Amino acid sequence: MSTFPTRRPHPTRSTSPDQPSAAAAVALEGRSEPASGTAATPGGVAAPGLASRDFLLLLAATFAVFGSATPMLSIVPLWAEHGGSGHGGAGATTAVHMATTVATQIATGRILRRIPASWVLGGGALLIGLPCLGYALTAALPWTVAVSALRGTGFGLVTVAGSALAARLAGPGQRGRALGWYGVAVGLPAAVLVPAAVWAVAEVGFVPVFSASAALGMLGVPLGAAVLAGRDPSRGRPRTRTSGPVASGPGASGPGPVGPDAPGARTAPVRTDSAPGTSGGPVPVRGLPVRLLAAPVLLLLAPVCALGSLMSFLPLALAPQAAPAALLTLSAALTVGRWAAGEWSDRRGGTGRFMAPCAALCALATAAFALVGGGPAAPEGGGAAGTVAAVAAALVFGLGMGALQNDTLVAMFHRTGPERHAAISAAWNMTFDSAYGAGALLTGAVAQTFSLSLPAAFGVLAVLTAAVLPVAAALRLRPSHQG
Repeated sequence: MSTFPTRRPHPTRSTSPDQPSAAAAVALEGRSEPASGTAATPGGVAAPGLASRDFLLLLAATFAVFGSATPMLSIVPLWAEHGGSGHGGAGATTAVHMATTVATQIATGRILRRIPASWVLGGGALLIGLPCLGYALTAALPWTVAVSALRGTGFGLVTVAGSALAARLAGPGQRGRALGWYGVAVGLPAAVLVPAAVWAVAEVGFVPVFSASAALGMLGVPLGAAVLAGRDPSRGRPRTRTSGPVASGPGASGPGPVGPDAPGARTAPVRTDSAPGTSGGPVPVRGLPVRLLAAPVLLLLAPVCALGSLMSFLPLALAPQAAPAALLTLSAALTVGRWAAGEWSDRRGGTGRFMAPCAALCALATAAFALVGGGPAAPEGGGAAGTVAAVAAALVFGLGMGALQNDTLVAMFHRTGPERHAAISAAWNMTFDSAYGAGALLTGAVAQTFSLSLPAAFGVLAVLTAAVLPVAAALRLRPSHQG
C-alpha cells in the first residue's frame, strides 16, 4: 500500500538516490562474493536479497504501518455514520484520505531525492499512527475529514517509499517474490485486523480501536527508520567508506586486495547522486512511457474502485454476522493472491498474464456482492446462507484483486528501466489510491443522491469494471519479458 530488470548498472553509479549500484556496493565493501542473505547478479555482484536484515526490517515496518492504516479505512466510515454524516459523508472520509495520499505521492519522488527512503517511511508512519487519537475527539464530519487528510499525507509517503525500498533491496530474478512478500506484509494486517477492528467496535467501542491503531502506527516509526540504518543517510553509502576502486570492466571487482593501498588500485568517489541515464535523480512521473504503462494502469483502475467501495461499505452493507467474515476472507485472499502471483511471475518468467483474467474475476465478484445484498441470499435476511454467499464473493474478489495488484506492478517495473523505479512506485500507488478513494466516493454519492441501496451501487461498479475488459482486449495485451 516493491528487483528490477537484470541489466547491469554502470559500475560507478547507483540505481536510486538511496541505494548505491550493486557494483559500487561490492567495490566499497571490498569483496566479490555475496554475503549471507544476498543474491548474486549475473555479473557476480551482490544484491541485498530477500533474507537480508534490511528487507526483513522493511517487512516488519510495513506490517506495523499498514496494520494501523488499513483497518481505519473501514472503521472511519463507520465513525462518520455514527456522527450522522450518512453514506455521502462516510465515503468522503475515504476519498479525502486518498486524495491527500495521491497529492503526497506526486511530491514523494522529489522528496526521495533529498531524504533517504527509510526516513520517509518512518515519518509517514508517524503521520499515520499519531493522528488516530484525534478521531476520538469528535465524530463531526469536518474534523473527521481533516484527520483523515493528515493521515493520508503519511500514507502517501509510506506507500511510495515502502514499495521503492522493496524493489531496491531485492536482487535480480527476485522481483516478483519481493513484491509478493511485500504484498503479504501489506495484506496480512488487513486480513487479521480489519475484521477484528469491525468486531471490536461493536463490542468495546471506537476509542480503544483508535488507540490500538495509533500504537501500531507508532511502532512503525523506529522499524522504518532502521532500514539501511548503517549507510550514509544522505545517499545510502556505508558511513565509513566514501571511495573505492573504479571498475575498469566486467570482473573488475573480482577477488584480490582492494582499497587505496592495493597495488594498481585507482580510487575515486562513488557517485550515487543520480541513476544511470539521468542527470539528477529518479525520472519524474511525467517522464514515464505512457504507451508501455497504459494497459496495466487501465486494468487496475476499475477493480480498485470496487475494492475501495467494498472495504469502506461492506461493514454497512452486510449484516453484523456477515461483515467480519467477508472482510476477513477478502483481506486474506488479497494477500494470498498477491503472493502467489509474485511466485508465479518469477518461476515462469514474464509478467502480465493475469491482468485481464483477474480484472474479469473482480467484475464477477463485485456483481455477486450486488446480488448478495439485494436478492434472496441477502445477509440481512438470509442468515447463514447470506454469510456463505458474501464470503464466497469475497474470496473470488480477493484472489483476483491480489494477483492483479502484483502483476500490474511487476509489469510496470519490467517495462521501464532501473532509473524509473521510484517514479513507477509513485505512479502505481497514485493510480491505486486515486481509484480506491474514487470508488468509496462514487458509491456513497450514488447511494445517497439516487436513494439506492449500497448493493445497487456495487452493481454500478461491477458494470464499470466489466466495461474495461473489451478495451483491454483491443490493446492486445501480451506478457512482458523485459528485464
